[in-house]
Amino acid sequence: MALAERINAFVKLGDFLSQFSTKNPVQNTAVVLNDLFFDGMKHQLKLTQENNGWFTQENLCFAIENWAKALQRDSLENWTKNYELDNVSPKKVAIIMAGNIPLVGFHDFLSVVLAGHEVLVKLSSNDKHLLPYLAKYLEYVAPTLKGKISFTDEKLTNFDAVIATGSNNTARYFEYYFKDKPNIIRKNRNSVAILTGNETEEQLVRLSNDIFTYFGLGCRSVSKLFVPKDYNFDAFFKAMYNKSDVMQSAKYANNYDYNKAVYLMSLFDILENGFVMIKEDAQYASPIATVFYEYYDDINALKEKLSIDAEHIQCIVADISLENQIAFGQTQHPELHDYADGVDTLQFLSNLSENI
Repeated sequence: MALAERINAFVKLGDFLSQFSTKNPVQNTAVVLNDLFFDGMKHQLKLTQENNGWFTQENLCFAIENWAKALQRDSLENWTKNYELDNVSPKKVAIIMAGNIPLVGFHDFLSVVLAGHEVLVKLSSNDKHLLPYLAKYLEYVAPTLKGKISFTDEKLTNFDAVIATGSNNTARYFEYYFKDKPNIIRKNRNSVAILTGNETEEQLVRLSNDIFTYFGLGCRSVSKLFVPKDYNFDAFFKAMYNKSDVMQSAKYANNYDYNKAVYLMSLFDILENGFVMIKEDAQYASPIATVFYEYYDDINALKEKLSIDAEHIQCIVADISLENQIAFGQTQHPELHDYADGVDTLQFLSNLSENI
């Protein structure tokens, strides 16, 4: 199966997904196989929400809209054109997926299939409904993919390489267990924002998207702020107010109440506005409903610190001419070439034939 055919299959999947990027899906008669899959997709979305309270309708629509936009022919062709993917010797690549946000492992799945390999997926129990259904759609629009996509709940066996995502603790297990296989092992990462006090109101409002999308559960979610000494948080809290309806989620509200109680009983100094707390803390990973902050004196010293801590950081939101900085509000809109942890997945996959 040529790369062009694989790309065409995902373009059709993107067209299919585009129908479900709003709360009330609208069927497009031009989308192939809608008679077989449209109603079933609505059912899978319902099951997904029932299975995971964090996967709200809003979050599902957001994730699906992003992928529908990404799976455009021009984007896929521009992404893959710099790799040798047409004459790959097929291997079986296992993917161990996380389940913190909807379809979080889809980029790995897309990469493996586009690279021409077979894929064996071990799903998280938190996100187990959508991807198998989308894989079935791919098999129908591109029958040559049948038998090349499989899912398992059992121990992984009979594979040639692995891409695994987990916590820092599980990553240590993965590194040991898969030490004899070509692998990409991903650990915990968090995203940060650097504020100078000169941000516009619009930039801070956009920052609220970086913080609250997916309830802050993604590795691209901003969990920590770096602010100058004597920074006034009034403008920050004002800009966050547009996300106050986050408390309508019972799971988020319960986490907010619990973490606030812990902080107060521990006599920690916090600032809060009724739906988010900020706490001075040197760590990068903050609890749900909390954003950590840390003061800095010198921007160059801060840049050096972030360089040293790079393995803990996924994204840096800033407007200070920092290399690889991301604009306010853009962390949850990665391009196809924005690889998790900075590891080029397609390059890894295109080289498998040489490494095995």
